Amino acid sequence: MSPSDPVVPEDVSGAVPAGRSEPPGTPSGRDPLRIVHIYPHLLGTYGDAGNALVLGQRARSRGIPVEIITVQPGEPVPAQGDIYLLGGGEDAKQTAAAHELREDGGILVAARRGAAILGICAGYQLLGETFLGVGGAVTPGLGLLDVRTGRLEQRAVGNILARPAADTWLPDLIGFENHGGATTLGPGAGALGYVTVGVGNGDGRETEGAVQGVVFGTYLHGPALALNPAFADRLLATAVGDLAPLDDLLSDRLRHHRLTEVLPASARAGRVDRITALLRGRKPTGASGATASLSEVP
Repeated sequence: MSPSDPVVPEDVSGAVPAGRSEPPGTPSGRDPLRIVHIYPHLLGTYGDAGNALVLGQRARSRGIPVEIITVQPGEPVPAQGDIYLLGGGEDAKQTAAAHELREDGGILVAARRGAAILGICAGYQLLGETFLGVGGAVTPGLGLLDVRTGRLEQRAVGNILARPAADTWLPDLIGFENHGGATTLGPGAGALGYVTVGVGNGDGRETEGAVQGVVFGTYLHGPALALNPAFADRLLATAVGDLAPLDDLLSDRLRHHRLTEVLPASARAGRVDRITALLRGRKPTGASGATASLSEVP
């Protein structure tokens, strides 16, 4: 934080409190970029709240004023945001969130306006047509992605690497997955990427995530945008247009280490699991190398 950065009341999400129209110190003549972080305490496993912080910092580093609006259950979702974020959570929390968001309708209005939306894991599933909620009941989602989520035979846990679909214009996508959902894409949605390490959507087509217009879903935790800064910039660009480059030396080093050390170890762990399972006459666990996820960055 620089001496000129605004000081805001402490909040676990790092957000500017709702109701403040503009953060202190916002340069005159430019409206702040409004990042709406939905239900961070309900949907926020595995550091997903960090995605809002990453977007805010990357925007501010370019001189773009930012307002991060945190919305809790029972509070109205503002319809005039620029980027909306939803994280992961357990079945009961996911079901409750989907019900609240359908009843509120603010995010649906924002989607019709063309606002960018990113859902992670449970947040991804509830952006779809249906998902399995409490007790495995088929539960209606928000219908913003043409996807439907059932159940994997075995839970997917571990590191993941996805080669991006050509039309996303993104580099390799990396992260950590932990989900029991199998998500199938309908004709209206495209894959965010294609899995080379890990499970991803688990649809039998090696796909990971989904994109439909400027609505994105993914199983990547990490937080996803900290590990994939180009993905963060893709979201920012939907709201502010072309972006000046940033010095991403540290994140580049982290990504290089993940791509050259951690993910190959994860792939080896997955192959060993499959071979061992076949030799013992049982099914592989479905884990994608979770034990290889901890490694010191040189």
